[in-house]
Amino acid sequence: MIDDLDLVLDESERGEKGRHRRGAVAKRNGKSGGRGKTIFALLMALVLLGGIGGGAYVGFDRIRNHFVTPDYDGPGSGEALVEVKAGDTLTDIGDSLYDAGVVKSTKAFIEAAEANSRSKNIQVGRYKVRKQMKAADAVTLLLDPKSRVVNGVTIPEGTISLAIYDILSKQTKIPVADFKAAAKDPVKLGVPAYWFTRGDGKKGPKSIEGFLFPATYEIPPKATAEQILSMMVDQFLTVTKELNFVEKAQQERKISPYEALITASIAQAESVNHVDLPKVSRVIYNRVYAGKIGCNCLGIDSGINYWLRLQGKEPKDSDDLLQSEIHNLKNPYNTHDVAGLPITPISNPGEDALKGALTPPTGDWIFFMTIDQKGTMGYGSNDADYRKLIRTMCDNKVLTGSNCTS
Repeated sequence: MIDDLDLVLDESERGEKGRHRRGAVAKRNGKSGGRGKTIFALLMALVLLGGIGGGAYVGFDRIRNHFVTPDYDGPGSGEALVEVKAGDTLTDIGDSLYDAGVVKSTKAFIEAAEANSRSKNIQVGRYKVRKQMKAADAVTLLLDPKSRVVNGVTIPEGTISLAIYDILSKQTKIPVADFKAAAKDPVKLGVPAYWFTRGDGKKGPKSIEGFLFPATYEIPPKATAEQILSMMVDQFLTVTKELNFVEKAQQERKISPYEALITASIAQAESVNHVDLPKVSRVIYNRVYAGKIGCNCLGIDSGINYWLRLQGKEPKDSDDLLQSEIHNLKNPYNTHDVAGLPITPISNPGEDALKGALTPPTGDWIFFMTIDQKGTMGYGSNDADYRKLIRTMCDNKVLTGSNCTS
């Protein structure tokens, strides 16, 4: 009888990890058959234990572990290295910890993570943890930045592609030329071709700009330029899928996803503070699509500076731009004289900028200006508002010289 009981329990323990992966779906669908099997196993255990009398206590601990989520009691010891990958679910992370001997069961980690509201903040990366840890302690370690083994690179929000190549080259020693060469074909890097379809009739190059998602990346050893850029594109696609970006742009904003991406890139380039990202997007939509100004021109200087940087020149403050630069009709990113959005994104926007482009607040603003040294934005809907904003900028020394004499 002991052998029979061992067989039942051994089968259960070997399937511990896989059962958690499948069980999460079964539970949500209300189709789990686990309850009936558990009752049957419990009855069998009781019968078997009753039959062996005083020797029953030998197997009690194993039976208890079968019906109670297996978890280690202590803080653990030794060292283990685990990796959290992009797109990993709690089950995936739990499986990695289980395989590394960190937690006693995937289920214990899932339950501990669900009980910790901060668990959603676990970041992609590699972590140094201990073996045979209590699952709740493992969650705490994954949330501790000191546990993270960083061998990667951080790309700030709003960084243009040329600057990203420089950052990546310094980190990996891969020549900038390799990144430029790899970026020539965004579709080959994983950008779906439909992303370059736009509804405003404008045509432009298939640029990688906008698709290199700003984040911290763990660079695999011996990774090529193409592999690194593809990893960034994959992260862009993951984030936009979570935001339902394509569908919302088409159904709610009534524009192509590419136009919404361009809008997000401009808002990211123009905004100092994240709180302004949605409102700046609204101004862009009002100027381009709502017919609130005569030529439907954006009139932004960030497009001019983007073009300067593509040519290897330094960007300029708005006050320093020449009229010949502002109204250069040979500049494909001229938004002062040419209606509509630029031909490509002008930066690589982060998640908040993408959200802002999807869900801008309601308003009739057609101006935004940085009105103080902290980067605070002011907004206006008419000429009177514009003049007030200019006065505020002069008072705060953001604007000086002849602009403040009238």
